[in-house]
Amino acid sequence: MAGPKSEALFERGRKVLVEGVSSASRGPAAFGTTPRYMSHGQGARLYDVDGREYIDWMMAFGALPLGHAHPKVAEVLAREGARGSHFATALEVEVEVAELLVNLLPHVDKVRFANTGTEAAMGAFRLARGHTGRRKIIKFEGHYHGWWDAVLINTNPYPPTLLGHPNDPIRIPDSSGIPEEAWKDTIVVRWNDIEALERAMALHGAEAACVVTEGVMSNMGVIPPKPGYLNRMQELCRQYGALFYLDETVTGFRLAAGGCAELYGLSPDIVTYGKALGGGLPMAMIGGRDDVMAGLEWGKVLHFGTHNAGRLALHVTKVMLETMLEDDQSGFRRIKNLGKAMADEIRKVAKHSNRHRMICQGVNSMFQIFFTEADEIADYRDFCAHVDRVKFRDFAVRLMDKGIYMNPSATLHSLSSIVHTDEDIARTAQAITEVLEEMP
Repeated sequence: MAGPKSEALFERGRKVLVEGVSSASRGPAAFGTTPRYMSHGQGARLYDVDGREYIDWMMAFGALPLGHAHPKVAEVLAREGARGSHFATALEVEVEVAELLVNLLPHVDKVRFANTGTEAAMGAFRLARGHTGRRKIIKFEGHYHGWWDAVLINTNPYPPTLLGHPNDPIRIPDSSGIPEEAWKDTIVVRWNDIEALERAMALHGAEAACVVTEGVMSNMGVIPPKPGYLNRMQELCRQYGALFYLDETVTGFRLAAGGCAELYGLSPDIVTYGKALGGGLPMAMIGGRDDVMAGLEWGKVLHFGTHNAGRLALHVTKVMLETMLEDDQSGFRRIKNLGKAMADEIRKVAKHSNRHRMICQGVNSMFQIFFTEADEIADYRDFCAHVDRVKFRDFAVRLMDKGIYMNPSATLHSLSSIVHTDEDIARTAQAITEVLEEMP
């Protein structure tokens, strides 16, 4: 349970903040109780206001591949902060970071910086519509592309009886305040199902501005694509003239230096990045081919932002990229190996547990635990039908009491950083063993 200082802060916060926090994923909606208020982080550790220490496997929802307060990040923030926080002008570091990205990503000729994954996605969808002259967007059940009205449908888990036929999913807005006309041109398709996608493209492909996908479904834990699925999606986009939009907000600079595009051999027309790109500061980007990105020139497709390309965030992005790429991309190898090792240890614990049935799915540095009787969670409908989210929340909160911090929402996931260690993995596995024994 949360300590007395967290309890007191929660009582104060609820008087002036909605739910006492600034995002539902940080408050009682996720925790089911008082959240832990954190005071600082160092390396792979978080420390709360009550002085408790945690091994952090959430890593700011994946924004911290270097861990907390990395010395290089702290140094550049101190140096550049003393020279000015933000200018809203053209910057040398802006060019330098863009050059790094274009050299690293073979499918990207030009980039445009934004602040968050949602902002970048909004720009990418507008760009796709402007480039093609088409209006429809094809997205997938369970995939999240920000909280923009047009795509905030079918991103939350719902009872399977509400989802409709898998060949014709019922479109479900995830929020009040979204007018129906905002998503009337958004088509929802079952993910990881080639036949479903082929049917949808036959019906709507000629009117689609883009098909957008997470490379790994990251909004329902961790669900990898079936072999060849994303490649077939790319082929269908080419066939029907729709842009292939790969949303790497979560997976970018996480699963590989080139993200899912590298991991699965893809050449998307548009990509967006966020989270890890900023190394802990707000930073996102839209990237793509020259002819597509040219739509942003002279405001043909409008994209503004006072805080686009924030100079402090750019300096941290540069440090993050250089650190992860040094010694022939050693940072990416390290987080991959640590993430896989943690997932393997969880599977060993699960195999020897006689009381609770759980599985662990992962891709490189990302992994998630599912309490389920199923052998695999392959798509959104599997998640809705077979994953015990309440049990996972209880499990995660109990882990916090043992000094292990995982987000209590089963729809999210855990991640490794370069500063995690084999000892952290062993301590986490032991804590999971203990919690499984203690849970009813």
